[in-house]
Amino acid sequence: MKKVLFFPLLQMPSGHHQVADTIASYLIERDETIVCKKIDLLSTWNSLIESMITKTYLEWIDHFPKTYAWAYKHMAHHSNAHRSYVYYELLFLKTMKQIVTEENPDLIFCTHGFPSYFLNRLKMKDQCDVPVINVYTDFFINDIWGREMIDFHFVPTQSVKSDLIQDHISEDSIFITGIPVSEQFMQKDSKLAHDHSRWNVLISGGSIGAGNIIDLLASQNSDKGIDYFVLCGKNKKLYEKIKKLNYKHIHPLPYVTSKVKMNELYNLADAIITKPGGVTISEALQKGIPIFIHSALPGQEEINLQLLNELNLIYEINDEELLSDQIIHFFENPTLMEQYHHSLQSYFSDKQVGNPMEIYILIKHLLASTTGQEQPMMKVENKH
Repeated sequence: MKKVLFFPLLQMPSGHHQVADTIASYLIERDETIVCKKIDLLSTWNSLIESMITKTYLEWIDHFPKTYAWAYKHMAHHSNAHRSYVYYELLFLKTMKQIVTEENPDLIFCTHGFPSYFLNRLKMKDQCDVPVINVYTDFFINDIWGREMIDFHFVPTQSVKSDLIQDHISEDSIFITGIPVSEQFMQKDSKLAHDHSRWNVLISGGSIGAGNIIDLLASQNSDKGIDYFVLCGKNKKLYEKIKKLNYKHIHPLPYVTSKVKMNELYNLADAIITKPGGVTISEALQKGIPIFIHSALPGQEEINLQLLNELNLIYEINDEELLSDQIIHFFENPTLMEQYHHSLQSYFSDKQVGNPMEIYILIKHLLASTTGQEQPMMKVENKH
């Protein structure tokens, strides 16, 4: 048996958890001898404080977004590259060492920067010899992630790979995988061709239903041939507000946990309106759905938005124009459609290890190498 640990952060639903669950599913669905376990460092240290931090975080970004964005920029993004978080080490390093010792894993995945930082520090002190893989869940790497002693890096884009190489990380340890998404979303679109007399548009605010969704929809009292399907997440207030609008072409949906159901919604969608969260964007890219951005949470999503704009993979909604007019203009403009498909093709052409089976084979090789039971390595071309 092989044990693989996954370290996201906090207990609330997030892209960090989704990516951890996704990679675990790649493994356990193909090899029953692999045991996967997900651990939250903060909850292990103190579950009460974890709950308080989660609540504070959600209230902070909701009520004081500008101060959160400022704090994120100065503490985590281009603040002081590779800074030392001494006080955090005093609090959490011992707990991380204890977890690794007790669990005795064969391989560790980090889908959040903080666990990666502590594991990197343990490795620098020769207190951890377990191979560690960083799996980045945004389209950039903030300053918190461990780098120097991390064994492998699963990165979303060529740009992120280049950043790591410039940071003196060995190119052989970096694999462009994209942000891994559920295998369910790899299925081909089974939607029957239609005459586009009506457009189906999916709207998402993430698991907490964040963003200016209700403001966006309130002005859509005119049908204009578009049906909106709104993923409200766990935001029951948003769900009730949309129901009270009583617009026949706007359909609020409660929190969707089933990947099968989510895939059905993607297959029905001609476009998606969402925030620039790494996982949702990656799912939409995988399904080939044009992406419109309604808002961005402060901090990492604002940075994702900038980078996705540079890659020409998204379209920002103009609050000064009617939403429906912008969507119709996109679909009726062959040039915009062609530009989107070209950008999508460029994004996928950069991947070195793309589909779940390739990622599984790569991970199996890494697992085998930890015990000296080398297996033939899959061929992965080093592009660029």
